[in-house]
Amino acid sequence: MRTAAVLLLASLISGTGGNSQVQNITADPGQTVTLPCRAPNTNIIVVEWTRPDLKTEKYVFLQRGSQPVTEYQLSSFQDRVDLVDRQMKDGNVSLILKNVTREDTGRYECRVVQRGTNRRKRSYLNTEPISIIDLDVHSSGNTQGDREEGGETGGDSRGHVGLAAGLSVVAVVALVVALGIFMSKRHMKKNPPPPPPPPAAADEEAGEQML
Repeated sequence: MRTAAVLLLASLISGTGGNSQVQNITADPGQTVTLPCRAPNTNIIVVEWTRPDLKTEKYVFLQRGSQPVTEYQLSSFQDRVDLVDRQMKDGNVSLILKNVTREDTGRYECRVVQRGTNRRKRSYLNTEPISIIDLDVHSSGNTQGDREEGGETGGDSRGHVGLAAGLSVVAVVALVVALGIFMSKRHMKKNPPPPPPPPAAADEEAGEQML
C-alpha cells in the first residue's frame, strides 16, 4: 500500500500517469492558435512546451514561477508564444501561438513541475508530457492567393460582360437601320413618285416658252 501511495504521488508530481492523448489542431497560416494544456492542480513552478519532432534541446516556451525564460528558446518562436494565463490559475498552462506558419506544423508537448526544485538551466524536463498536440498548418483554400486569382477571374468576367454589351449595342443599331430601310421601302411602295410627262407635252411646253 505504501509503494502504491508513493507511485500515486509521483504521478501527481509529473502531472500525468503517462496517459496523455494526442490532440489534433489545424490552422491557416497567419492565424493565432491556442494549444491546450491543463495540470491536475495549481502547485506549478515550471511549465515547458517543446517540439520533440525537431530533435533539439531548445524549447518552444519555458516559464519558471511567473516569468518566461528566453534562454535556449527556439528563435522561430521568440515573441510569438505566451501562456494564456501566466498566473496558471486552475492549472491552465495552455499556450498561445501567434501568426502561425507552415513551419510550425509538428508535435508539441507540455510538461510541468509541481513540486521540488528544477535546477537545470536547459530544457526538457524529466517528466511525462501532460498534453501532446499535433498542429497542422496549411491553407484551407480561402487564401490571399486564391482571392487574387479570383480577382483576375473576375476581371476576365467583366471583360466578357463588356464585350457582350458592345455586341448587343451593335446588333440593336443594325436592327434599327434595317427597320428604317424596310419602312422607307414600304412608304415608297405606297406613295410612288409621279411619272415624268410624255415627250409631246414636253415639246409643246418648250415651244410655248420660246414664243
